[in-house]
Amino acid sequence: MLFPHDKAMLFDFVFHSRTLKTYALVGPSGTGKSFQAKFVARKNRIDFIIDDGLLIHNARIRAGHSAKEEKTFMAAVKAALFDDKSRRDEVARVLQSEHFHRILILGTSDKMVNKIAARLQLPLPSKIIKIEEVSSQKDIENAKRLRYVEGKHVIPAPGAEVKRTYPGIFYDAIRIFRKKTISGAFTVPESHEKSLVTPLYSRPNKLAISSRALTLMVQNCVDEYNSKFKARKIEIKPVETGYRVIITLDIPLGTELQNTILGLRTYIIENIEHFTGILVENVSIIIDKILEM
Repeated sequence: MLFPHDKAMLFDFVFHSRTLKTYALVGPSGTGKSFQAKFVARKNRIDFIIDDGLLIHNARIRAGHSAKEEKTFMAAVKAALFDDKSRRDEVARVLQSEHFHRILILGTSDKMVNKIAARLQLPLPSKIIKIEEVSSQKDIENAKRLRYVEGKHVIPAPGAEVKRTYPGIFYDAIRIFRKKTISGAFTVPESHEKSLVTPLYSRPNKLAISSRALTLMVQNCVDEYNSKFKARKIEIKPVETGYRVIITLDIPLGTELQNTILGLRTYIIENIEHFTGILVENVSIIIDKILEM
């Protein structure tokens, strides 16, 4: 039962969500999205940033839990996707208590930012900005080197804020200077401080899910979807942002192909992502034989 005060808050949020605009900054892991987030936000007059499980506003971490503090890659993906209900409820409550008009979500794909928006009860992104639109190729290569050679990640919040909240992963603070044009007349220096961290899951002896385990999960999904389907071959291909799955399948005569394939693909993706937090970028299904039952 909702009391009058609760009903008023719900009405305010529903009305506010109609005027709210969601932006997304999308690019593969390690290409510098967190590095560029503050500049993208300033340019588009964006109030809040969602990045790797954190809600950031005015250089403060307002809510959430950093995926970079998780001990395994799978747990980090789940944290970034707000898989834990208590954490996404915490972020949703803060957002509902604020009167803001624009929010920026960072993610590795359109699918990822759409999922985060839905879980936080936000409108789907109306504007998706690709990392290549705001970073030069040189900047992207530098970001990749920082990530994959040095093992360092960026959080778009000041060092003191990150060090206070996540001392176990804090590495250093960096200040970035750029020129800002005022009314087309003159420029003034502008700076933003960001934090370098070393995630627990990227350190030595990190755990990873095996291709064998994923193969068994896919096989189980096929059996559950239709016990008459026979998966002759399942290939798991790791990619930068998740996994690709290729299934060679035998199906019964009379099976309606298009809807069945689409349904099976959706079933596999949703179940694996729900139970593991792993991003499945694509499922390709090859029909090898039509079986007479």
